[in-house]
Amino acid sequence: MHSSHTIAPANRPPLVLGRRALVMGILNVTPDSFSDGGQHDQIEAAVSHARAMLADGADIIDVGGESTRPGGAPVGVQEELDRVVPVIQALRAAGIAAPISIDTYKPLVADQAIQAGADIINDVNGLQGPPEMAEIAALYQAPVIAMHWDRSWTEETEPVPAMADYFHSTVTIAKRAGLARDKLVLDPGFGFAKSLKQNYTILRQLADFRFDFPDLAVLVGTSRKSMIGKLLDNQPSERLPGTLATTALGYAAGGHIFRVHDVRANRDALRVAEATLYGPPDTGTV
Repeated sequence: MHSSHTIAPANRPPLVLGRRALVMGILNVTPDSFSDGGQHDQIEAAVSHARAMLADGADIIDVGGESTRPGGAPVGVQEELDRVVPVIQALRAAGIAAPISIDTYKPLVADQAIQAGADIINDVNGLQGPPEMAEIAALYQAPVIAMHWDRSWTEETEPVPAMADYFHSTVTIAKRAGLARDKLVLDPGFGFAKSLKQNYTILRQLADFRFDFPDLAVLVGTSRKSMIGKLLDNQPSERLPGTLATTALGYAAGGHIFRVHDVRANRDALRVAEATLYGPPDTGTV
């Protein structure tokens, strides 16, 4: 049911993806992210939160210095560098050895973050922004989480075929830059330029989408997003139950990595989903 993949950061042990899903803990060092802005934008708070997420079962820490929420104010390159580089350096200085991804669409930020100790580039433009991004990834042979964000979509766009076309372009860009195909992880980009119906269509048809890219891993990022809030008419802080539903469904459809705010709850949901699909560990009668 789950395809197997090995994602190899340059300076870390490889990440093995398959039936055991990995959890990516979100570390926003921003003042204005839609759910947790201002909570972890100081270095001490950021390190403390990263430690807590790792203790709760996170496999990867995703550091972001600019909010991409609708209406979010753009952040200049230097300001973003000032936010993320000291945090990444502090995480490494604190002895945190887990893989770190840098959530940015700016090539210079990606470059400096990798030099500071990050391992993975999480690009919301799916390598279809500045061409330097793919070149930097290839230079360091850094794995890339390539997210789908096609601003030309309308409510009439058929999401899964259009998304497949988009990612075929991403794969071509990576190849031309010299980035190995097995360094790519595809992210459908839930909530980015998509209607409520399109978001749920993608989640429902995620297994069909994976048939187009059987050799690539998939990341699911629905945590606390508006696709849940608009459906349930609630605030980000109230969206954990809805998030857990999308996590379980995304896993059942073949998802490999789950980018979340609430690490422990999502980890537990994934373990139950795994036991349901593949059988629980042999621990005797319960």
